[in-house]
Amino acid sequence: MKKISTLVIMLSGAVLLAMPVAAQEGEWDTAGFVENATYYRDGPGISKSRNTGQFEFSKDFGRKFGLSDFRVSGTLRGTYDATYDLNEGEFGDDAGGPRSFQNFGSSNAQLIYGGDGSSPWGQSILGAGAGPGFGFDLASNPNDGLKVLGEDFHSPQGGVTIGVPVRPCDEDGRGCGLDDYLDYDKNDLRFPEFNKYLDWIRELYLEGSIPTGDMSELFLRVGKQQVVWGRTDLFRVLDIINPVDYSRHNIYDELEDIRIPQWIATAEYRWGATDTFEDLNLQLVWNFDEFRPNSLGQGGTPYSILDAGSFFRAMNNCWENGCTVSNFVPAQALIDAGAPLPDAGDPGLVAADFGPGVIGIRQVDLPDWELDNTQGGIKLEGVYNSVGFSLNYYHFFQQLPVLRGGIEAMNPFTGEVGVWDRLIAFDIAFPEVDLFGGSLDFYVDPIKTVFRVEATYTQGEEFVNTLDDKLYSDSDMFRWVLGMDRNTFIPFLNKTRAFLISGQIFGEHMLDHELEKAPLGDVGIPNWEDNYTFTLLVKGWYKSDTISPQIITAWDYEAEAGTFAPSVDWLISDNWRLIFGANIKFGDDMGDQQFDDCRSCNPFPGFTGPPTQTGSLGLGGIEPLGRFRSGPLGSASQEDEIQLTLRYRF
Repeated sequence: MKKISTLVIMLSGAVLLAMPVAAQEGEWDTAGFVENATYYRDGPGISKSRNTGQFEFSKDFGRKFGLSDFRVSGTLRGTYDATYDLNEGEFGDDAGGPRSFQNFGSSNAQLIYGGDGSSPWGQSILGAGAGPGFGFDLASNPNDGLKVLGEDFHSPQGGVTIGVPVRPCDEDGRGCGLDDYLDYDKNDLRFPEFNKYLDWIRELYLEGSIPTGDMSELFLRVGKQQVVWGRTDLFRVLDIINPVDYSRHNIYDELEDIRIPQWIATAEYRWGATDTFEDLNLQLVWNFDEFRPNSLGQGGTPYSILDAGSFFRAMNNCWENGCTVSNFVPAQALIDAGAPLPDAGDPGLVAADFGPGVIGIRQVDLPDWELDNTQGGIKLEGVYNSVGFSLNYYHFFQQLPVLRGGIEAMNPFTGEVGVWDRLIAFDIAFPEVDLFGGSLDFYVDPIKTVFRVEATYTQGEEFVNTLDDKLYSDSDMFRWVLGMDRNTFIPFLNKTRAFLISGQIFGEHMLDHELEKAPLGDVGIPNWEDNYTFTLLVKGWYKSDTISPQIITAWDYEAEAGTFAPSVDWLISDNWRLIFGANIKFGDDMGDQQFDDCRSCNPFPGFTGPPTQTGSLGLGGIEPLGRFRSGPLGSASQEDEIQLTLRYRF
């Protein structure tokens, strides 16, 4: 890793060390657009009203600083999402409200609370007085501005749910204690590019080449940029250098628009044609920027992939302020312990009010910027017998968070502080990962089809694991994708212009998957050991290619959930463009994706279970781990939208 970083620094330094040479300069090439994208979701109403301005510029300076074709390029983008002003009741200052939490099948809860027996936030049967770690201050953690975790996607169904504060962090700071991670105030949400990372600079880089022979050259580029490895769309396999902003529109925006630009230096030695290869080059990549994970969206935003941002915010509020957890303990256990409840034969589950410092997410450990822990890799790419190929290696920090248990927390029954096995108290971490991969692309003439293949093997990724005392473990991962593109005439739709048909199959295999049967259900890693996702694009053109209808569909095999996204792109003139579309989900929702939620993990033997019990009994529900089984398609099952985008390009 250090050798890669040092070599890239030396090569990039050639730009500064070379002597200036006179050159012929070109003109500045500029372009840009302004755009409004308004999306309407069934139920909440306006889910996006994004107004964007983008300006692109570049200039070729000819030969400068010892470099041929020295060029400066940049892209600036600013966004104002008016959703947080137009729809404050769903996504702004007035979002959420008071909530009650399920006591599944509890006769005592029905007697005490009436109705369906749900208990209001902070007023559970297992609350203040049950021990030093139960109950919390409703004045500082009120029953307002809340949603129940997962309420937009499924009913509780007897599982664990928590209250999620859903107002922007400057309006309600609960659950926003993870510094520099999911702590967005209203302006951060409305103007996402205008932050300390200067994300309004989408690209700003210098590039040029040094001739090294008749056909070969050393090409250098340094600056804020996207470095694209890989040949596929929608889901990433090799394309992992830049993190991704999933809060913009889940997985559905173009990767070009949602990659988070990083300060990166690349050095690429281009041999050109050789005796063996039709083309060959070697690229070194050094990402010297501060590490940034994928942006997942936070509790209260229209798009939060896997609804993970809601879970993290709810759990951070649990740690800092306390929280109500639905269906947490069998009512009979309280009765056996002497709780004065009116019905001594209660068959149900009751909610619990935990105080601060017992369960939840304590902090996030983002890697500090140091030269030794910057990210980098190498790619060999070429063409052999008309087959394009690449061999890739990259060392990086996992861009998706992992929850690591085994932190100090309070025993709510005794007040003792210590490290308790299998307690749902966590820090968020981003482990180091090594990726080895490769790709192929080739054309099969008899069927007029282009094939794209990518495969990666990673070491060091970490996942939730309820079999482990710290509730996480690592696993090697194998991922692959096969893509096929074909231009095909469909005469009854268009006799004069071919349609593009593009299909992809994504596969994932977890090599160290652990799953066991327990008395009440499965325990272990909720992610599927093997899963497959299928995508299909059909795109056509009419009226001299000014009107382009298309259909994109995707299907997650294990989640049994998919999306269907038809749209029509109308190029009204050289300047004006209108896109009308929809995004419709189909298949199962999260309802059948239940998994062990660690209610029966017995972290406090003698209080939460028999003194001799070790490990989880497998009692589970949809929350919180069903999201990993539902995936980004199943966990967004209620996000059907109609979409309208109008762009003016200048």
